[in-house]
Amino acid sequence: MNRLVLFFIMALLVISGCRRYSKYEGVEFTEKEPRDWENPGMIGQNKEAPHVSLISYGDRESALAADKKAAPNLLSLDGIWKFNLVKAPGDRPYWFFKDDYDTRDWDDIEVPSNWEMKGYDVPIYVNITFPHKNDPPFIQHDYNPVGSYKRNFRIPSQWRDKEVYLHFGAVASAFYVWINEQLVGYSQDSKTPAEFNITRYLKRGRNSIAVEVYRWCDGSYLEDQDFWRLSGIQRSVFLHARPRTHIRDFYAVADLENDYRDGALKLDVELNTADATDAGDAGSEYIVEASLFDGSQELYSESKEVRMTGNTAGVSFLKNFPGIKRWSAESPDLYSLVITLKNRNGRALESVSSRIGFRKVEIRDSQFLVNGSAIYLKGVNLHEHSDVDGHVISEELILKDIGLMKSNNINAVRTSHYPQQELFYELCDKYGLYVIDEANIESHGIGYDKDVTIADKPEWAPAHMARMQAMVERDKNHPSIVIWSLGNESGDGHNFLDLYKWTKDRDKTRPVQYERAEKSTNTTERHTDIVCPMYDRVWEVEAYAKDPASDRPYILCEYAHSMGNATGNLQDYWDVIEKYPILQGGFIWDWVDQGILQTDENGEKYWAYGGDFGEEGVPSDGNFCINGLVLPDRSVKPGLNEVKKVYQYVGFESVDLKKGLIRIKNKYDFTSLSKFDLDWEIMADGSVIQSGRAPLSDLQPGKTADIAIPLQMPEPLPGTEYFLNLRISGSEAWGIIPEDHVYATEQFKLPAEGAPVPLKQSDLAVLQITTKEFLLEIGGSDMLLTFNLETGRLESYKYRGRELLLKGPEPDFWRPPTDSDYGYNMDRKLGVWKKAGERSILKSVDIRQPELGRVLVVFRYDIPDTEGKKIAGYSSAFTVLGSGDVIISNSFAKVSDQIPEIPRMGMQMQLPVELTNLKWFGRGPHENYSDRKTSAETGLYESTVADQYVPYIRPQENGYKTDVRWLSLTDNDGNGILVSGNPLFCFAALNNIHDDFESPGKLSQYRKDAKSANTHTNDVKPRDFVNLNVDLAQMGLGGDNAWGAEIYRQYRLLGSKYEYSFRIRPVVRGDDVIKLAKGRY
Repeated sequence: MNRLVLFFIMALLVISGCRRYSKYEGVEFTEKEPRDWENPGMIGQNKEAPHVSLISYGDRESALAADKKAAPNLLSLDGIWKFNLVKAPGDRPYWFFKDDYDTRDWDDIEVPSNWEMKGYDVPIYVNITFPHKNDPPFIQHDYNPVGSYKRNFRIPSQWRDKEVYLHFGAVASAFYVWINEQLVGYSQDSKTPAEFNITRYLKRGRNSIAVEVYRWCDGSYLEDQDFWRLSGIQRSVFLHARPRTHIRDFYAVADLENDYRDGALKLDVELNTADATDAGDAGSEYIVEASLFDGSQELYSESKEVRMTGNTAGVSFLKNFPGIKRWSAESPDLYSLVITLKNRNGRALESVSSRIGFRKVEIRDSQFLVNGSAIYLKGVNLHEHSDVDGHVISEELILKDIGLMKSNNINAVRTSHYPQQELFYELCDKYGLYVIDEANIESHGIGYDKDVTIADKPEWAPAHMARMQAMVERDKNHPSIVIWSLGNESGDGHNFLDLYKWTKDRDKTRPVQYERAEKSTNTTERHTDIVCPMYDRVWEVEAYAKDPASDRPYILCEYAHSMGNATGNLQDYWDVIEKYPILQGGFIWDWVDQGILQTDENGEKYWAYGGDFGEEGVPSDGNFCINGLVLPDRSVKPGLNEVKKVYQYVGFESVDLKKGLIRIKNKYDFTSLSKFDLDWEIMADGSVIQSGRAPLSDLQPGKTADIAIPLQMPEPLPGTEYFLNLRISGSEAWGIIPEDHVYATEQFKLPAEGAPVPLKQSDLAVLQITTKEFLLEIGGSDMLLTFNLETGRLESYKYRGRELLLKGPEPDFWRPPTDSDYGYNMDRKLGVWKKAGERSILKSVDIRQPELGRVLVVFRYDIPDTEGKKIAGYSSAFTVLGSGDVIISNSFAKVSDQIPEIPRMGMQMQLPVELTNLKWFGRGPHENYSDRKTSAETGLYESTVADQYVPYIRPQENGYKTDVRWLSLTDNDGNGILVSGNPLFCFAALNNIHDDFESPGKLSQYRKDAKSANTHTNDVKPRDFVNLNVDLAQMGLGGDNAWGAEIYRQYRLLGSKYEYSFRIRPVVRGDDVIKLAKGRY
């Protein structure tokens, strides 16, 4: 008997092993015409109506715990699928959905993923232009890659008699799905879910699923966002089992009333059944129970009977909660709402849950209010981006983003320009961020002409509406979402007016905004509740506030374009914003640099951008996707320090510094300052001479108070400055932010400064002058300087036999252009100053020795343009002292006011590479510029030359420091140089020259030569010297936008004449550089 059983099993294995496979070659396939993916009226086939995100649990306790990973009614289809990609729809394997289709030679691919990030096809970055031919609604057929996915799955036995739904979190851009060879449906919209009821297609045992994904479709004309164009199944896929009668949707409006003290819950629950019933059927009676929990404590529970009519039914609940805890970004208090569906006998069929927060959003008296307070939205725009996974974002990365934002005083996010995955909103609810939820609508490439834009084309109306409805219905219960956005940069017309009206009717609790509303339009009705422009300059912001006709809140949906080294004059924006009540903040563009991690042939990693992939001629807008406050791996760029400072929620003002009186303003909206600590210290020459902790009263939001810091005004020592530093830190952890985190800082220079330290020139050693042909040598005790009298350069500076100078110093008027510089053509407008110092022509030399210990050498130059015509005069006076000090005094004068402004007034020199240890007394520790230094406090800082380099993804100007008193560069033995200002200077000390950070022109646009023109961090190689710039100043960074906005005049070098001086002297081990720096001749 056992032998017969064994034989039978073996026979079955042999038969199954002989299964036949086919490629269906030569089998005719009839295409549907018009193609669904070229039909704007075809939004989807057999899709379920959108609804809130929910998970079906078996009982109330499980729903309250809301452990999705343990949910028995979920089956994830994430993981490895079989995959095939073709270049064009006509090449796709038409019959791949057949169970016997041979996929054994197909690749494996991870789901979710973007196939371009897995080595298939190429990532394309474009800003405005479409990555495909612009011919709506058509897509070219010769290049529209199609990805075919297949896998098998088994339905759990406990799902018998349940409705099974197939859920795709997001697929780019259009797809068909088959179950067991049967076509289930079609969907487009790359950023919202698609859900299908697949119950009738399932069978016992193994089931097959096949998905056919098109890179582009007619919907791509509504997805022209400024980001990487990536494709594939890019969010999670799962099966969701529901009882045949189940909770289809619910809308929980958790409002406030009675002067915002009490909660008012309005809950609408919609049921659906797979069994059509009549009102009189006994089986049509159900019970819906709504319960609210604070943690595990039940605050409320109510049950209502409901009778099904046909396939649907609805029931509503109303409940007031006196003294409810209110949700805000500062206090994100949440409650758990649990809804349980029971049959008429009281047996639970399913429970669902949601975390809700009670808060009220409204516009009153031209102000945007949350819980009755006019708040500021201190925001950033956020694209989905992982440098490794593209648009597939992990929970870890979301938490990293939220933690960084909260830590840097950012309280708001605009989901530019599409809805994020559901988890993002859940975490914003939990940790506290205000969200502008934006529909996946942008048709920028079609333009804004009111008679051309598809925003006013009736045939595109359903596509617009479906995207707005999908977002609102999914996200409507999230307290973090305070504003709906109709989309971005899509022109304007009746389609947007219709979106506005539908949204206002569906959700009466939130404002609706759209940046292009009422501009170049065929509509006449208002359809934005908030004036939300992008990239208005500071004076334009103020002009709106001063205009008597302005009657809506003004919140910049995009500003401070942080491309490369930018984010200048942010403080100027907020000085105006905080001046006028109608101005309520803005959203910086944007959060993260969209660089894709690559490895070069030498194994060095770098971040690539547009134009780096594919063949020559692939559409690209270069590095215009590199606009973030953080690098792609979320490393902090220097500009984020400025954002944290400008956005901080505690303001400081000096009242009487001699008495230690400081005025503090609480800029929080709902948080008392009693939860913070105020630490203070007095700094002198980098040392703390007094410190303490001052008590903070229960200072309420919006209030000010004078606080007496118990300092003792120091008796000033010669040449010493004193600074009062203030720190506001958390006395305990605050959500995602740890205890002792510093939230706000301020620095005041105390009115106690010692007199300069005079140095006696009578004590100077005797100097000897020697001329050898065209060389002038000035020697003294332990020192020898050599000047070239033909070029007018100091060529050598030796001290105790050690060379301190490899080249220079020589005049320098240039900086490597930033992205904003290229944006307004600075490289061309001011290009005459590039290498102008090197072109300088020596006109005269004056050598004098008025005293034995002092020699004066004055060089006078003409500065010619590139054609040899004089544009400026320049002189450098070198005062050489017997102490080894050299005082360099520079004077500059343009020949005419018609000559372009100079980007920089300074000198550049090269020092031995061994002088790598950097110490400076000035602003720091991070890079700072004249219009981005609010966050950089004056102090004594120590670092290395290598660490001054800031690796902007496209190399450019970096590493600058302003308001510097002195710096020293020494080797590991303490030997080197000291540079001191008279009184201040700016500097950059790097292992690179300007040319290392230059690009062959503007890269943030289409360039046929992009693959050779693009520059990256792996192109920057440290040189074997220290390149030191000692400057009077360079112009600010600007960054209002990166396509034409010039730097504000107050941060430019617009004068026709400039003078400044500084002192260099040798230092050796044991020298007190602080004391030496204070000396003045």
